[in-house]
Amino acid sequence: MTRQDRSLEQLAVRRARAKAGWWMHATVFLIVNAGMAALSMASGRHWAIYPFLGWGLGLAIHWAVVWMLAPGGNFMAQLVARERAKLQARDPW
Repeated sequence: MTRQDRSLEQLAVRRARAKAGWWMHATVFLIVNAGMAALSMASGRHWAIYPFLGWGLGLAIHWAVVWMLAPGGNFMAQLVARERAKLQARDPW
């Protein structure tokens, strides 16, 4: 296995773990917030919206980091390609 193949494999494993971590975070978010919503409705008060919104913001940030900004991600790849094209279009000499 070449050095490039190893680094590509390491990046793939890292990205797969990050995505699996996000899915686990989303699953726990749904289960816990469903339970809190049930408790909130049972008590006649609607307090569960506050932890839902706070945790939802954290989940949204986690999503952005994993799915958009991670190395090799679509958004990051587009930015790198755009910068590479700009630099190649410029004549350094």
